[in-house]
Amino acid sequence: MATHTPALPFWRPDQFARRRRFLEVRQRVMRAMRGYFESQDFAEVETPALQISPGNEVHLHAFATQFEDLFTKERRDYYLHTSPEFAMKKLLVAGMPKIFQLAHAFRNGERSSRHHPEFSMLEWYRANARLDAIKQDCINLVRAAATASGIKTFSTQGMTCDPFAEWESLSVPEAFRRYADIDLMATVDDTPLLRRQMIASGLRVTEQDAWDDLFFRVMGERIEPLLGRDRPTFLCDYPASMAALARRKRDDPRLAERFELYICGYELANAFDELTDAAEQERRFNADMDLKEKIHGIRYPIDADFLAALQHGMPESSGIALGFDRLVMLCAGTEEIEDVLWVPVSR
Repeated sequence: MATHTPALPFWRPDQFARRRRFLEVRQRVMRAMRGYFESQDFAEVETPALQISPGNEVHLHAFATQFEDLFTKERRDYYLHTSPEFAMKKLLVAGMPKIFQLAHAFRNGERSSRHHPEFSMLEWYRANARLDAIKQDCINLVRAAATASGIKTFSTQGMTCDPFAEWESLSVPEAFRRYADIDLMATVDDTPLLRRQMIASGLRVTEQDAWDDLFFRVMGERIEPLLGRDRPTFLCDYPASMAALARRKRDDPRLAERFELYICGYELANAFDELTDAAEQERRFNADMDLKEKIHGIRYPIDADFLAALQHGMPESSGIALGFDRLVMLCAGTEEIEDVLWVPVSR
Protein backbone atom coordinates (compact mmCIF):
# COMPACT_ATOMS: atom_id res chain seq x y z
CA MET A 1 0.00 0.00 0.00
CA ALA A 2 1.34 3.46 -0.93
CA THR A 3 1.94 5.83 1.94
CA HIS A 4 1.78 9.63 1.90
CA THR A 5 5.12 11.34 2.25
CA PRO A 6 4.67 14.71 3.96
CA ALA A 7 6.37 17.75 2.45
CA LEU A 8 9.65 18.67 4.05
CA PRO A 9 9.46 21.70 6.39
CA PHE A 10 10.14 25.07 4.80
CA TRP A 11 12.88 25.87 7.33
CA ARG A 12 15.21 23.14 6.13
CA PRO A 13 18.09 25.01 4.44
CA ASP A 14 17.83 22.90 1.29
CA GLN A 15 14.12 23.63 0.98
CA PHE A 16 14.52 27.33 1.71
CA ALA A 17 17.37 27.64 -0.82
CA ARG A 18 15.00 26.49 -3.57
CA ARG A 19 12.56 29.31 -2.74
CA ARG A 20 15.11 32.02 -2.02
CA ARG A 21 15.10 33.48 -5.54
CA PHE A 22 11.31 33.77 -5.47
CA LEU A 23 11.46 35.65 -2.18
CA GLU A 24 14.08 38.01 -3.58
CA VAL A 25 11.61 38.84 -6.37
CA ARG A 26 8.99 39.47 -3.69
CA GLN A 27 11.25 42.05 -2.05
CA ARG A 28 11.93 43.81 -5.36
CA VAL A 29 8.23 43.95 -6.23
CA MET A 30 7.38 45.28 -2.78
CA ARG A 31 9.96 48.08 -3.08
CA ALA A 32 8.64 49.00 -6.54
CA MET A 33 5.07 49.06 -5.23
CA ARG A 34 5.89 51.34 -2.32
CA GLY A 35 7.93 53.57 -4.60
CA TYR A 36 4.97 54.00 -6.93
CA PHE A 37 2.55 54.92 -4.15
CA GLU A 38 5.05 57.35 -2.67
CA SER A 39 5.39 59.02 -6.08
CA GLN A 40 1.60 59.45 -6.11
CA ASP A 41 1.47 60.94 -2.57
CA PHE A 42 -0.45 58.04 -1.05
CA ALA A 43 -0.36 57.47 2.70
CA GLU A 44 0.47 53.92 3.77
CA VAL A 45 -2.00 52.93 6.50
CA GLU A 46 -2.39 50.02 8.89
CA THR A 47 -5.75 48.73 10.11
CA PRO A 48 -6.54 45.92 12.57
CA ALA A 49 -7.15 42.40 11.34
CA LEU A 50 -9.65 41.88 14.18
CA GLN A 51 -13.07 43.15 13.09
CA ILE A 52 -16.70 42.93 14.19
CA SER A 53 -17.55 41.80 10.66
CA PRO A 54 -15.07 39.92 8.48
CA GLY A 55 -16.85 41.08 5.32
CA ASN A 56 -20.23 40.08 3.93
CA GLU A 57 -19.40 38.26 0.72
CA VAL A 58 -21.74 35.30 0.20
CA HIS A 59 -19.10 32.69 -0.60
CA LEU A 60 -16.16 33.80 1.56
CA HIS A 61 -15.59 32.04 4.89
CA ALA A 62 -13.86 33.69 7.84
CA PHE A 63 -11.88 32.67 10.92
CA ALA A 64 -13.74 33.43 14.13
CA THR A 65 -12.19 34.27 17.49
CA GLN A 66 -13.22 35.84 20.79
CA PHE A 67 -11.98 38.72 22.94
CA GLU A 68 -12.17 38.29 26.70
CA ASP A 69 -11.78 41.36 28.93
CA LEU A 70 -9.49 40.25 31.77
CA PHE A 71 -11.15 42.63 34.23
CA THR A 72 -14.87 42.42 33.43
CA LYS A 73 -14.72 38.88 31.96
CA GLU A 74 -16.94 40.16 29.18
CA ARG A 75 -16.58 38.19 25.95
CA ARG A 76 -17.05 39.56 22.48
CA ASP A 77 -16.94 37.79 19.12
CA TYR A 78 -14.46 38.98 16.52
CA TYR A 79 -13.31 37.78 13.13
CA LEU A 80 -10.07 37.98 11.18
CA HIS A 81 -10.93 40.18 8.23
CA THR A 82 -11.17 38.74 4.73
CA SER A 83 -10.19 42.22 3.49
CA PRO A 84 -9.28 45.54 5.18
CA GLU A 85 -11.97 47.28 3.10
CA PHE A 86 -14.37 48.46 5.81
CA ALA A 87 -11.63 49.94 7.99
CA MET A 88 -9.95 51.68 5.06
CA LYS A 89 -13.22 53.24 3.91
CA LYS A 90 -13.68 54.65 7.41
CA LEU A 91 -10.37 56.45 6.87
CA LEU A 92 -11.79 57.95 3.66
CA VAL A 93 -14.70 59.28 5.72
CA ALA A 94 -12.18 60.66 8.22
CA GLY A 95 -10.63 62.73 5.45
CA MET A 96 -7.73 60.70 4.01
CA PRO A 97 -7.65 61.35 0.24
CA LYS A 98 -5.34 58.58 -1.05
CA ILE A 99 -4.43 55.50 0.99
CA PHE A 100 -2.89 52.08 0.45
CA GLN A 101 -2.17 49.08 2.63
CA LEU A 102 -0.33 45.79 2.21
CA ALA A 103 -2.43 43.77 4.62
CA HIS A 104 -2.56 40.19 5.75
CA ALA A 105 -6.03 38.85 4.93
CA PHE A 106 -7.59 35.59 6.09
CA ARG A 107 -10.00 33.24 4.34
CA ASN A 108 -11.05 29.91 5.75
CA GLY A 109 -11.25 26.83 3.56
CA GLU A 110 -8.96 28.24 0.87
CA ARG A 111 -5.76 26.37 0.09
CA SER A 112 -4.50 25.56 -3.39
CA SER A 113 -1.69 26.51 -5.75
CA ARG A 114 -3.19 30.04 -5.95
CA HIS A 115 -4.95 30.29 -2.56
CA HIS A 116 -3.69 30.39 1.02
CA PRO A 117 -5.59 30.77 4.31
CA GLU A 118 -3.42 33.81 5.17
CA PHE A 119 -2.18 35.91 2.28
CA SER A 120 -1.07 39.44 1.38
CA MET A 121 -3.62 41.81 -0.12
CA LEU A 122 -2.62 45.14 -1.64
CA GLU A 123 -5.58 47.50 -1.28
CA TRP A 124 -5.77 51.16 -2.23
CA TYR A 125 -8.37 53.92 -2.52
CA ARG A 126 -8.62 57.27 -4.23
CA ALA A 127 -11.20 59.76 -2.94
CA ASN A 128 -12.88 61.92 -5.57
CA ALA A 129 -11.70 59.62 -8.36
CA ARG A 130 -13.31 57.18 -10.77
CA LEU A 131 -12.27 53.73 -11.91
CA ASP A 132 -10.19 55.05 -14.81
CA ALA A 133 -7.66 56.35 -12.26
CA ILE A 134 -7.52 52.91 -10.60
CA LYS A 135 -7.00 51.26 -14.00
CA GLN A 136 -4.03 53.54 -14.64
CA ASP A 137 -2.64 52.66 -11.20
CA CYS A 138 -2.86 48.97 -12.15
CA ILE A 139 -1.03 49.55 -15.43
CA ASN A 140 1.73 51.52 -13.72
CA LEU A 141 2.10 49.10 -10.80
CA VAL A 142 2.18 45.92 -12.87
CA ARG A 143 4.70 47.43 -15.28
CA ALA A 144 6.82 48.62 -12.35
CA ALA A 145 6.69 45.13 -10.81
CA ALA A 146 7.76 43.52 -14.10
CA THR A 147 10.60 46.00 -14.54
CA ALA A 148 11.81 45.47 -10.96
CA SER A 149 11.77 41.71 -11.60
CA GLY A 150 13.77 42.05 -14.80
CA ILE A 151 11.10 40.51 -17.07
CA LYS A 152 9.34 41.78 -20.18
CA THR A 153 6.49 39.26 -20.35
CA PHE A 154 4.62 37.05 -17.90
CA SER A 155 4.46 33.36 -18.72
CA THR A 156 2.45 30.69 -16.91
CA GLN A 157 -0.01 27.86 -17.68
CA GLY A 158 1.11 27.84 -21.29
CA MET A 159 0.13 31.48 -21.74
CA THR A 160 2.17 34.64 -22.16
CA CYS A 161 1.14 38.21 -21.43
CA ASP A 162 2.93 41.44 -22.27
CA PRO A 163 2.22 44.10 -19.62
CA PHE A 164 3.87 46.75 -21.80
CA ALA A 165 1.37 46.23 -24.65
CA GLU A 166 -1.92 48.12 -24.78
CA TRP A 167 -4.25 46.65 -22.14
CA GLU A 168 -7.69 45.28 -23.06
CA SER A 169 -11.02 46.40 -21.53
CA LEU A 170 -13.81 43.87 -22.03
CA SER A 171 -17.33 43.99 -20.58
CA VAL A 172 -18.81 40.92 -18.90
CA PRO A 173 -21.76 40.78 -21.34
CA GLU A 174 -19.33 40.95 -24.28
CA ALA A 175 -17.18 38.20 -22.73
CA PHE A 176 -20.27 35.95 -22.44
CA ARG A 177 -21.03 36.56 -26.13
CA ARG A 178 -17.44 36.09 -27.26
CA TYR A 179 -16.50 32.99 -25.31
CA ALA A 180 -19.83 31.23 -24.63
CA ASP A 181 -22.30 32.60 -27.23
CA ILE A 182 -24.64 33.67 -24.41
CA ASP A 183 -26.75 36.86 -24.30
CA LEU A 184 -26.20 37.50 -20.60
CA MET A 185 -28.31 40.64 -20.26
CA ALA A 186 -31.37 38.87 -21.69
CA THR A 187 -31.12 36.37 -18.81
CA VAL A 188 -30.70 38.75 -15.84
CA ASP A 189 -34.20 37.98 -14.52
CA ASP A 190 -34.66 34.71 -16.38
CA THR A 191 -32.77 31.72 -14.95
CA PRO A 192 -34.48 29.19 -17.30
CA LEU A 193 -33.31 31.23 -20.31
CA LEU A 194 -29.71 31.25 -19.05
CA ARG A 195 -29.97 27.51 -18.48
CA ARG A 196 -31.19 26.95 -22.06
CA GLN A 197 -28.46 29.13 -23.54
CA MET A 198 -25.82 27.26 -21.57
CA ILE A 199 -27.15 23.89 -22.78
CA ALA A 200 -27.01 25.18 -26.36
CA SER A 201 -23.40 26.21 -25.70
CA GLY A 202 -22.53 22.71 -24.43
CA LEU A 203 -22.26 23.62 -20.74
CA ARG A 204 -23.45 21.46 -17.86
CA VAL A 205 -26.53 22.62 -15.91
CA THR A 206 -28.90 21.20 -13.31
CA GLU A 207 -32.43 22.15 -12.32
CA GLN A 208 -31.11 23.04 -8.86
CA ASP A 209 -28.70 25.69 -10.16
CA ALA A 210 -29.54 29.27 -9.24
CA TRP A 211 -28.69 32.14 -11.60
CA ASP A 212 -25.50 32.89 -9.66
CA ASP A 213 -24.38 29.25 -9.91
CA LEU A 214 -24.84 29.33 -13.68
CA PHE A 215 -23.06 32.68 -14.01
CA PHE A 216 -19.98 31.44 -12.14
CA ARG A 217 -19.91 28.18 -14.11
CA VAL A 218 -19.72 30.05 -17.41
CA MET A 219 -17.08 32.35 -15.97
CA GLY A 220 -14.98 29.50 -14.59
CA GLU A 221 -15.21 27.12 -17.54
CA ARG A 222 -15.38 29.37 -20.60
CA ILE A 223 -14.16 32.87 -19.80
CA GLU A 224 -11.63 33.29 -16.97
CA PRO A 225 -9.06 30.75 -18.29
CA LEU A 226 -8.80 32.76 -21.54
CA LEU A 227 -8.50 36.27 -20.10
CA GLY A 228 -5.17 38.07 -20.03
CA ARG A 229 -3.72 36.13 -22.93
CA ASP A 230 -1.11 38.18 -24.83
CA ARG A 231 -2.04 41.36 -22.89
CA PRO A 232 -3.68 42.12 -19.52
CA THR A 233 -7.49 42.31 -19.51
CA PHE A 234 -9.80 44.51 -17.46
CA LEU A 235 -13.11 42.61 -17.23
CA CYS A 236 -15.67 45.37 -16.63
CA ASP A 237 -19.39 46.02 -16.10
CA TYR A 238 -20.52 43.14 -13.93
CA PRO A 239 -24.22 42.45 -13.32
CA ALA A 240 -25.31 44.53 -10.32
CA SER A 241 -25.99 41.39 -8.27
CA MET A 242 -22.29 40.51 -8.59
CA ALA A 243 -21.03 43.72 -6.94
CA ALA A 244 -22.47 44.31 -3.48
CA LEU A 245 -20.05 47.15 -2.64
CA ALA A 246 -20.13 48.97 -5.99
CA ARG A 247 -22.47 51.66 -7.30
CA ARG A 248 -24.66 50.90 -10.31
CA LYS A 249 -23.76 52.28 -13.73
CA ARG A 250 -25.56 55.51 -14.42
CA ASP A 251 -26.43 54.59 -18.02
CA ASP A 252 -27.47 50.99 -17.26
CA PRO A 253 -28.42 50.21 -13.63
CA ARG A 254 -28.50 46.50 -14.42
CA LEU A 255 -24.70 46.69 -14.36
CA ALA A 256 -22.23 47.79 -11.68
CA GLU A 257 -19.12 49.98 -11.82
CA ARG A 258 -16.71 47.12 -11.20
CA PHE A 259 -13.74 45.54 -12.95
CA GLU A 260 -11.44 42.60 -12.35
CA LEU A 261 -7.91 42.38 -13.71
CA TYR A 262 -6.71 39.18 -15.41
CA ILE A 263 -3.20 38.18 -16.49
CA CYS A 264 -2.52 34.73 -17.99
CA GLY A 265 -5.86 33.46 -16.73
CA TYR A 266 -5.09 34.66 -13.19
CA GLU A 267 -7.68 36.85 -11.48
CA LEU A 268 -5.33 39.43 -10.00
CA ALA A 269 -7.49 42.31 -8.71
CA ASN A 270 -11.06 43.43 -8.03
CA ALA A 271 -12.06 47.11 -8.20
CA PHE A 272 -15.20 49.13 -7.43
CA ASP A 273 -16.55 52.60 -7.96
CA GLU A 274 -17.57 52.56 -4.33
CA LEU A 275 -21.14 52.57 -3.09
CA THR A 276 -21.62 55.45 -0.61
CA ASP A 277 -25.36 55.12 0.13
CA ALA A 278 -25.65 53.68 3.65
CA ALA A 279 -29.27 52.54 3.30
CA GLU A 280 -28.61 50.77 0.00
CA GLN A 281 -25.45 49.20 1.43
CA GLU A 282 -27.35 47.86 4.44
CA ARG A 283 -30.05 46.43 2.17
CA ARG A 284 -27.43 44.63 0.06
CA PHE A 285 -25.60 43.30 3.13
CA ASN A 286 -28.82 41.83 4.54
CA ALA A 287 -29.75 40.28 1.20
CA ASP A 288 -26.29 38.72 0.90
CA MET A 289 -26.39 37.37 4.44
CA ASP A 290 -29.83 35.86 3.81
CA LEU A 291 -28.36 34.10 0.78
CA LYS A 292 -25.24 33.03 2.70
CA GLU A 293 -27.43 31.51 5.41
CA LYS A 294 -29.52 29.70 2.81
CA ILE A 295 -26.49 28.26 1.00
CA HIS A 296 -23.91 27.80 3.77
CA GLY A 297 -26.02 27.83 6.97
CA ILE A 298 -24.16 30.79 8.48
CA ARG A 299 -24.34 34.58 8.47
CA TYR A 300 -21.82 37.19 9.62
CA PRO A 301 -22.56 40.38 11.54
CA ILE A 302 -22.95 43.65 9.68
CA ASP A 303 -20.51 46.36 10.79
CA ALA A 304 -22.86 49.03 12.12
CA ASP A 305 -19.94 51.41 12.56
CA PHE A 306 -19.15 51.10 8.85
CA LEU A 307 -22.75 51.96 7.96
CA ALA A 308 -22.62 54.89 10.37
CA ALA A 309 -19.47 56.14 8.61
CA LEU A 310 -21.21 55.91 5.23
CA GLN A 311 -24.18 57.78 6.68
CA HIS A 312 -21.85 60.49 7.97
CA GLY A 313 -20.55 60.92 4.46
CA MET A 314 -17.95 59.08 2.39
CA PRO A 315 -16.63 61.01 -0.61
CA GLU A 316 -17.09 59.63 -4.10
CA SER A 317 -14.26 57.12 -4.25
CA SER A 318 -12.82 54.21 -6.16
CA GLY A 319 -10.81 51.36 -4.69
CA ILE A 320 -9.24 48.03 -5.47
CA ALA A 321 -7.88 44.88 -3.84
CA LEU A 322 -4.97 43.16 -5.59
CA GLY A 323 -3.58 39.74 -4.73
CA PHE A 324 0.01 40.70 -4.01
CA ASP A 325 1.24 37.10 -3.75
CA ARG A 326 -0.25 36.29 -7.17
CA LEU A 327 1.51 39.28 -8.72
CA VAL A 328 4.79 38.06 -7.23
CA MET A 329 4.09 34.57 -8.59
CA LEU A 330 3.76 36.02 -12.09
CA CYS A 331 6.93 38.06 -11.68
CA ALA A 332 8.89 35.12 -10.24
CA GLY A 333 7.66 32.56 -12.76
CA THR A 334 6.20 30.07 -10.29
CA GLU A 335 2.74 28.51 -10.17
CA GLU A 336 2.80 27.73 -6.43
CA ILE A 337 1.78 30.46 -3.98
CA GLU A 338 3.83 28.92 -1.15
CA ASP A 339 6.98 29.56 -3.19
CA VAL A 340 6.55 33.32 -2.65
CA LEU A 341 5.55 33.24 1.05
CA TRP A 342 8.32 33.68 3.64
CA VAL A 343 6.57 31.32 6.06
CA PRO A 344 3.54 29.37 4.78
CA VAL A 345 0.79 28.48 7.24
CA SER A 346 1.58 25.05 8.68
CA ARG A 347 -0.41 22.16 7.33
